[in-house]
Amino acid sequence: MRDDVNHPAKWERYYREGKAGWSLHTPTPVFQHLLAEEDAQGQRVFPPGRILIPGAGLGYDAREFARHGFAVVAVDFARDAVEAMQNALTPETAHAIVQADLFQLPAAWNETFDYVLEYTCFCALDPTRRDEYAAVIARLLKPGGKYIALAFPLGELVHPPEMTPGPPFPVNAPQLIALLQARGLVLRRREIHPATIKPRKGREELIVMQKQ
Repeated sequence: MRDDVNHPAKWERYYREGKAGWSLHTPTPVFQHLLAEEDAQGQRVFPPGRILIPGAGLGYDAREFARHGFAVVAVDFARDAVEAMQNALTPETAHAIVQADLFQLPAAWNETFDYVLEYTCFCALDPTRRDEYAAVIARLLKPGGKYIALAFPLGELVHPPEMTPGPPFPVNAPQLIALLQARGLVLRRREIHPATIKPRKGREELIVMQKQ
């Protein structure tokens, strides 16, 4: 098992050294488009609800969803990230911030989330723990809850997976979908979204799945 990526010290060092290259330092444009989407009746496609953001980092997306009326729970296990999120809060973007390991979230959270929002968390995890990740997502979502992800960076793991260099570790979108389907989620949407930022075009894919 990759002790480096499984321990917060690695990520805290990245933040202290200014090497959080995964962060856009702004809300994710694709997610901003989703927040603005309406159906034929003028209703929001993704109405406000309770949303978990694992690996929330510096919290730009957490604050954006909070500003749009979502009850946000932002989780990161790096102390530096948690402190940065706390320092950036405003009354308009107030939300819960929790320092915790994704794989050790409390059972009291089971089936309490309408959404889980994923971006640059999955690719940072030890690739041998991906099935464990899918299990966590499935237990946290309510029936009918949605998993919204930007799979990044698209690519293939080498074999055996523990020999794949990273992070970030490449993400095969069909394999991610299959992991979640095995846990009872159904694919609702999959696309290369036009709002993807230029440096990541062709390297990420929007995936929306729903728990049955």
